[in-house]
Amino acid sequence: MNDRLVEQIELSCPICNRKHLVEKRIRDTQALFKGQVIDYLEQYFICSETDNEENEFVPAKHLDENLLNVRDSYRKVKGLLTSTEIASIRSSYGLTQSEFAALLGWGEVTITRYESKTIQDETYDSLMRMIYENPMMAFEYLEKHKDRFRDERYVIIRKLIFEKVKNEGNVFLKKQEIKSLYLKYENLSDLNGYKVIDIDKLGTVLAYFATYTSSLFKVKLMKLLWYADTIHYKRYGRSMTGLVYEHMTFGALPIGFNEIMSLPTINVVEEMMYEDLAYRVLPVIQISDDLFTTDERDVLELVVTKFKDYKSRQIVDYMHSEKAYIATKEHEIIPYSMAKDLRELL
Repeated sequence: MNDRLVEQIELSCPICNRKHLVEKRIRDTQALFKGQVIDYLEQYFICSETDNEENEFVPAKHLDENLLNVRDSYRKVKGLLTSTEIASIRSSYGLTQSEFAALLGWGEVTITRYESKTIQDETYDSLMRMIYENPMMAFEYLEKHKDRFRDERYVIIRKLIFEKVKNEGNVFLKKQEIKSLYLKYENLSDLNGYKVIDIDKLGTVLAYFATYTSSLFKVKLMKLLWYADTIHYKRYGRSMTGLVYEHMTFGALPIGFNEIMSLPTINVVEEMMYEDLAYRVLPVIQISDDLFTTDERDVLELVVTKFKDYKSRQIVDYMHSEKAYIATKEHEIIPYSMAKDLRELL
Protein backbone atom coordinates (compact mmCIF):
# COMPACT_ATOMS: atom_id res chain seq x y z
CA MET A 1 0.00 0.00 0.00
CA ASN A 2 1.10 3.62 -0.65
CA ASP A 3 3.98 2.40 -2.80
CA ARG A 4 6.22 5.34 -3.71
CA LEU A 5 9.55 6.03 -5.39
CA VAL A 6 12.31 7.45 -3.16
CA GLU A 7 15.21 7.76 -5.60
CA GLN A 8 17.19 6.03 -8.33
CA ILE A 9 20.66 4.86 -7.37
CA GLU A 10 23.41 2.91 -9.06
CA LEU A 11 24.42 -0.39 -7.49
CA SER A 12 25.21 -4.00 -8.30
CA CYS A 13 21.87 -5.63 -9.02
CA PRO A 14 21.50 -9.25 -7.82
CA ILE A 15 18.60 -9.80 -10.23
CA CYS A 16 20.50 -9.30 -13.48
CA ASN A 17 24.04 -9.41 -12.04
CA ARG A 18 24.96 -6.02 -13.51
CA LYS A 19 25.65 -2.57 -12.09
CA HIS A 20 23.01 -0.06 -13.18
CA LEU A 21 20.38 2.39 -11.95
CA VAL A 22 17.71 0.76 -9.81
CA GLU A 23 14.62 2.20 -8.14
CA LYS A 24 14.63 2.53 -4.37
CA ARG A 25 10.99 2.42 -3.19
CA ILE A 26 9.06 2.34 0.09
CA ARG A 27 5.59 1.00 0.90
CA ASP A 28 3.34 0.38 3.86
CA THR A 29 3.12 -3.33 4.54
CA GLN A 30 2.64 -5.84 7.38
CA ALA A 31 4.68 -8.41 9.27
CA LEU A 32 3.96 -10.93 12.01
CA PHE A 33 6.07 -10.00 15.03
CA LYS A 34 5.80 -11.54 18.51
CA GLY A 35 2.50 -13.07 17.50
CA GLN A 36 1.03 -9.75 16.39
CA VAL A 37 0.37 -8.32 12.91
CA ILE A 38 2.38 -5.09 12.66
CA ASP A 39 2.08 -2.33 10.05
CA TYR A 40 5.47 -0.93 9.05
CA LEU A 41 7.32 0.96 6.32
CA GLU A 42 9.31 -1.36 4.04
CA GLN A 43 12.23 -0.39 1.80
CA TYR A 44 12.91 -2.40 -1.34
CA PHE A 45 14.51 -2.09 -4.78
CA ILE A 46 13.30 -2.71 -8.32
CA CYS A 47 15.49 -3.90 -11.18
CA SER A 48 14.23 -1.89 -14.17
CA GLU A 49 16.31 -4.02 -16.55
CA THR A 50 14.24 -7.15 -15.86
CA ASP A 51 10.83 -7.74 -17.45
CA ASN A 52 9.62 -10.61 -15.28
CA GLU A 53 7.60 -10.10 -12.10
CA GLU A 54 10.38 -11.26 -9.79
CA ASN A 55 12.37 -8.04 -10.06
CA GLU A 56 12.31 -6.97 -6.39
CA PHE A 57 15.25 -7.30 -4.02
CA VAL A 58 16.43 -5.99 -0.65
CA PRO A 59 20.17 -5.62 0.09
CA ALA A 60 21.36 -6.89 3.47
CA LYS A 61 21.78 -3.38 4.91
CA HIS A 62 18.22 -2.43 4.05
CA LEU A 63 16.92 -5.77 5.27
CA ASP A 64 18.30 -4.88 8.70
CA GLU A 65 16.63 -1.45 8.44
CA ASN A 66 13.33 -3.11 7.56
CA LEU A 67 13.62 -5.38 10.59
CA LEU A 68 14.31 -2.33 12.75
CA ASN A 69 11.21 -0.64 11.28
CA VAL A 70 9.15 -3.68 12.26
CA ARG A 71 10.51 -3.54 15.82
CA ASP A 72 9.89 0.20 16.04
CA SER A 73 6.33 -0.19 14.77
CA TYR A 74 5.81 -2.85 17.45
CA ARG A 75 7.20 -0.43 20.03
CA LYS A 76 4.68 2.21 18.93
CA VAL A 77 1.82 -0.24 19.30
CA LYS A 78 3.04 -1.05 22.82
CA GLY A 79 3.61 2.61 23.71
CA LEU A 80 7.41 2.25 23.94
CA LEU A 81 10.15 4.57 22.70
CA THR A 82 11.41 3.75 19.22
CA SER A 83 15.10 3.23 18.49
CA THR A 84 15.20 6.69 16.88
CA GLU A 85 13.62 8.28 19.95
CA ILE A 86 16.11 6.57 22.26
CA ALA A 87 18.98 7.82 20.11
CA SER A 88 17.46 11.31 20.14
CA ILE A 89 17.23 11.34 23.94
CA ARG A 90 20.84 10.20 24.22
CA SER A 91 22.07 12.76 21.67
CA SER A 92 20.21 15.58 23.39
CA TYR A 93 22.63 15.11 26.32
CA GLY A 94 25.69 14.73 24.09
CA LEU A 95 26.23 11.12 25.20
CA THR A 96 27.60 8.10 23.40
CA GLN A 97 25.65 4.85 23.69
CA SER A 98 27.94 3.48 26.41
CA GLU A 99 27.87 6.81 28.29
CA PHE A 100 24.06 6.90 28.30
CA ALA A 101 24.03 3.35 29.68
CA ALA A 102 26.57 4.40 32.33
CA LEU A 103 24.53 7.42 33.36
CA LEU A 104 21.47 5.19 33.86
CA GLY A 105 23.50 2.58 35.74
CA TRP A 106 22.94 -0.10 33.08
CA GLY A 107 25.23 -2.54 31.29
CA GLU A 108 27.61 -0.94 28.79
CA VAL A 109 25.96 -2.31 25.63
CA THR A 110 22.33 -1.96 26.76
CA ILE A 111 21.64 1.25 24.80
CA THR A 112 23.49 -0.09 21.75
CA ARG A 113 21.10 -3.04 21.72
CA TYR A 114 18.04 -0.83 22.21
CA GLU A 115 19.04 1.34 19.26
CA SER A 116 19.64 -1.65 16.98
CA LYS A 117 17.52 -4.71 17.78
CA THR A 118 16.48 -5.34 21.40
CA ILE A 119 13.10 -4.09 22.62
CA GLN A 120 13.23 -2.52 26.09
CA ASP A 121 10.80 -3.42 28.87
CA GLU A 122 8.40 -0.85 30.33
CA THR A 123 10.53 -0.13 33.40
CA TYR A 124 13.61 0.82 31.36
CA ASP A 125 11.42 2.72 28.91
CA SER A 126 9.86 4.81 31.69
CA LEU A 127 13.27 5.73 33.08
CA MET A 128 14.53 6.94 29.69
CA ARG A 129 11.37 9.02 29.26
CA MET A 130 11.79 10.62 32.68
CA ILE A 131 15.43 11.42 31.95
CA TYR A 132 14.35 13.10 28.71
CA GLU A 133 11.49 15.06 30.24
CA ASN A 134 13.35 16.20 33.34
CA PRO A 135 16.99 17.31 32.83
CA MET A 136 17.32 17.68 36.61
CA MET A 137 16.80 13.93 36.91
CA ALA A 138 19.58 13.36 34.36
CA PHE A 139 21.80 15.58 36.51
CA GLU A 140 21.00 13.51 39.60
CA TYR A 141 21.74 10.23 37.79
CA LEU A 142 25.06 11.58 36.53
CA GLU A 143 26.08 12.43 40.11
CA LYS A 144 24.93 9.01 41.29
CA HIS A 145 27.05 7.18 38.69
CA LYS A 146 29.95 9.65 38.25
CA ASP A 147 32.48 6.93 39.08
CA ARG A 148 31.69 5.31 35.70
CA PHE A 149 33.03 8.35 33.77
CA ARG A 150 36.52 9.63 33.13
CA ASP A 151 37.07 12.93 34.95
CA GLU A 152 37.28 15.03 31.75
CA ARG A 153 34.10 13.50 30.27
CA TYR A 154 32.25 13.90 33.55
CA VAL A 155 33.02 17.64 33.59
CA ILE A 156 31.87 18.09 29.97
CA ILE A 157 28.67 16.07 30.40
CA ARG A 158 27.85 17.82 33.68
CA LYS A 159 28.12 21.18 31.96
CA LEU A 160 25.89 20.06 29.07
CA ILE A 161 23.21 18.74 31.41
CA PHE A 162 23.38 21.87 33.55
CA GLU A 163 22.70 23.98 30.44
CA LYS A 164 19.68 21.81 29.62
CA VAL A 165 18.37 22.27 33.15
CA LYS A 166 18.56 26.05 32.70
CA ASN A 167 17.10 26.09 29.17
CA GLU A 168 14.47 23.34 29.34
CA GLY A 169 13.38 23.29 32.94
CA ASN A 170 10.40 25.45 32.00
CA VAL A 171 9.31 22.92 29.34
CA PHE A 172 9.32 20.17 31.95
CA LEU A 173 7.16 22.31 34.22
CA LYS A 174 4.72 22.98 31.37
CA LYS A 175 4.39 19.25 30.70
CA GLN A 176 3.73 18.69 34.38
CA GLU A 177 1.04 21.37 34.25
CA ILE A 178 -0.65 19.60 31.35
CA LYS A 179 -0.47 16.28 33.19
CA SER A 180 -1.98 17.88 36.30
CA LEU A 181 -4.89 19.27 34.26
CA TYR A 182 -5.58 15.75 32.98
CA LEU A 183 -5.38 13.92 36.31
CA LYS A 184 -9.18 13.67 36.41
CA TYR A 185 -9.10 12.02 32.97
CA GLU A 186 -6.63 9.23 33.79
CA ASN A 187 -9.30 6.58 33.37
CA LEU A 188 -10.16 5.54 29.82
CA SER A 189 -13.55 6.94 28.88
CA ASP A 190 -15.67 8.58 26.20
CA LEU A 191 -14.27 11.96 27.33
CA ASN A 192 -10.63 11.24 26.40
CA GLY A 193 -11.41 8.91 23.51
CA TYR A 194 -10.26 5.86 25.53
CA LYS A 195 -6.66 7.07 25.57
CA VAL A 196 -4.64 8.64 28.39
CA ILE A 197 -3.07 11.88 27.20
CA ASP A 198 0.16 11.28 25.28
CA ILE A 199 2.12 14.55 25.44
CA ASP A 200 4.93 13.31 23.20
CA LYS A 201 2.44 12.27 20.51
CA LEU A 202 0.66 15.58 20.92
CA GLY A 203 3.94 17.41 20.34
CA THR A 204 4.62 15.58 17.07
CA VAL A 205 1.04 16.21 15.87
CA LEU A 206 1.47 19.92 16.58
CA ALA A 207 4.70 19.94 14.55
CA TYR A 208 3.01 18.03 11.71
CA PHE A 209 0.23 20.59 11.38
CA ALA A 210 2.72 23.47 11.68
CA THR A 211 4.80 21.93 8.89
CA TYR A 212 2.06 21.09 6.39
CA THR A 213 -0.58 23.77 6.99
CA SER A 214 -0.29 27.25 5.53
CA SER A 215 -0.93 30.33 7.70
CA LEU A 216 -1.43 28.28 10.87
CA PHE A 217 -2.67 30.25 13.84
CA LYS A 218 -3.72 29.16 17.33
CA VAL A 219 -7.48 29.02 16.71
CA LYS A 220 -7.12 26.93 13.56
CA LEU A 221 -4.62 24.59 15.22
CA MET A 222 -7.08 23.74 18.00
CA LYS A 223 -9.70 22.71 15.42
CA LEU A 224 -7.19 20.60 13.49
CA LEU A 225 -6.38 18.75 16.71
CA TRP A 226 -10.06 18.04 17.33
CA TYR A 227 -10.63 16.72 13.81
CA ALA A 228 -7.52 14.52 13.98
CA ASP A 229 -8.53 13.03 17.32
CA THR A 230 -12.19 12.62 16.39
CA ILE A 231 -11.55 11.02 12.99
CA HIS A 232 -8.98 8.68 14.55
CA TYR A 233 -11.56 7.72 17.16
CA LYS A 234 -14.25 7.17 14.53
CA ARG A 235 -11.97 4.88 12.53
CA TYR A 236 -10.05 3.02 15.21
CA GLY A 237 -11.98 3.37 18.48
CA ARG A 238 -9.61 5.70 20.32
CA SER A 239 -8.30 9.24 20.02
CA MET A 240 -4.83 9.99 18.71
CA THR A 241 -3.56 12.20 21.55
CA GLY A 242 -5.94 11.67 24.47
CA LEU A 243 -6.93 15.34 24.60
CA VAL A 244 -10.27 16.28 26.15
CA TYR A 245 -12.24 19.00 24.33
CA GLU A 246 -14.71 21.59 25.60
CA HIS A 247 -17.47 23.32 23.65
CA MET A 248 -16.32 26.94 23.40
CA THR A 249 -17.39 29.98 21.37
CA PHE A 250 -14.88 29.33 18.59
CA GLY A 251 -15.44 25.58 18.46
CA ALA A 252 -13.78 22.68 20.26
CA LEU A 253 -10.94 23.69 22.56
CA PRO A 254 -8.70 21.18 24.37
CA ILE A 255 -8.26 21.46 28.11
CA GLY A 256 -4.86 23.03 28.79
CA PHE A 257 -4.66 24.73 25.40
CA ASN A 258 -2.37 27.52 26.65
CA GLU A 259 0.07 25.02 28.16
CA ILE A 260 -0.08 22.95 24.97
CA MET A 261 1.17 25.94 22.98
CA SER A 262 4.35 25.91 25.11
CA LEU A 263 5.45 22.44 23.98
CA PRO A 264 8.95 22.52 22.43
CA THR A 265 7.98 21.01 19.04
CA ILE A 266 6.43 24.30 17.90
CA ASN A 267 7.28 27.98 18.08
CA VAL A 268 4.53 30.54 18.64
CA VAL A 269 5.13 34.03 17.22
CA GLU A 270 2.94 37.00 18.09
CA GLU A 271 1.69 39.01 15.11
CA MET A 272 -0.62 41.98 14.74
CA MET A 273 -3.54 41.15 12.46
CA TYR A 274 -5.50 44.29 11.77
CA GLU A 275 -6.05 45.57 15.33
CA ASP A 276 -5.86 42.17 17.06
CA LEU A 277 -2.94 40.12 18.34
CA ALA A 278 -2.63 36.73 16.61
CA TYR A 279 -0.40 33.75 17.35
CA ARG A 280 1.28 32.15 14.33
CA VAL A 281 2.46 28.57 14.86
CA LEU A 282 5.73 27.37 13.29
CA PRO A 283 7.43 23.94 13.48
CA VAL A 284 10.60 23.38 15.50
CA ILE A 285 11.26 19.68 14.87
CA GLN A 286 11.58 18.00 11.47
CA ILE A 287 8.74 15.62 10.65
CA SER A 288 9.57 12.09 9.49
CA ASP A 289 7.47 9.01 8.68
CA ASP A 290 8.66 7.07 11.72
CA LEU A 291 6.97 9.53 14.10
CA PHE A 292 3.53 8.13 13.25
CA THR A 293 1.82 4.84 12.59
CA THR A 294 0.26 4.26 9.18
CA ASP A 295 -3.20 4.86 10.65
CA GLU A 296 -2.10 8.13 12.24
CA ARG A 297 -0.48 9.37 9.03
CA ASP A 298 -3.63 8.61 7.04
CA VAL A 299 -5.75 10.66 9.44
CA LEU A 300 -3.33 13.58 9.60
CA GLU A 301 -3.01 13.69 5.80
CA LEU A 302 -6.80 13.69 5.47
CA VAL A 303 -7.18 16.61 7.90
CA VAL A 304 -4.43 18.64 6.23
CA THR A 305 -5.80 17.97 2.73
CA LYS A 306 -9.19 19.30 3.80
CA PHE A 307 -8.21 22.29 5.91
CA LYS A 308 -4.68 23.38 4.92
CA ASP A 309 -5.91 26.48 3.06
CA TYR A 310 -8.78 27.34 5.40
CA LYS A 311 -8.61 30.58 7.35
CA SER A 312 -9.33 30.40 11.08
CA ARG A 313 -12.81 31.83 10.61
CA GLN A 314 -13.63 29.28 7.90
CA ILE A 315 -12.67 26.23 9.96
CA VAL A 316 -14.56 27.64 12.96
CA ASP A 317 -17.69 28.04 10.82
CA TYR A 318 -17.20 24.53 9.43
CA MET A 319 -16.99 23.05 12.90
CA HIS A 320 -20.01 24.99 14.13
CA SER A 321 -22.07 22.84 11.75
CA GLU A 322 -20.88 19.57 13.27
CA LYS A 323 -23.52 17.74 15.30
CA ALA A 324 -21.00 17.25 18.10
CA TYR A 325 -20.85 21.02 18.51
CA ILE A 326 -24.55 21.73 17.98
CA ALA A 327 -25.63 19.07 20.50
CA THR A 328 -23.37 20.33 23.33
CA LYS A 329 -23.46 23.49 25.43
CA GLU A 330 -20.88 26.13 26.33
CA HIS A 331 -18.07 24.65 28.49
CA GLU A 332 -19.51 21.14 28.17
CA ILE A 333 -17.09 18.32 27.34
CA ILE A 334 -17.63 17.05 23.78
CA PRO A 335 -17.83 13.23 24.02
CA TYR A 336 -15.92 11.23 21.42
CA SER A 337 -18.94 9.00 20.85
CA MET A 338 -20.35 11.86 18.76
CA ALA A 339 -17.70 11.04 16.17
CA LYS A 340 -20.25 8.74 14.57
CA ASP A 341 -22.05 11.84 13.26
CA LEU A 342 -18.93 13.54 11.93
CA ARG A 343 -19.22 14.83 8.38
CA GLU A 344 -16.98 13.18 5.81
CA LEU A 345 -14.13 15.55 4.98
CA LEU A 346 -13.64 14.40 1.37
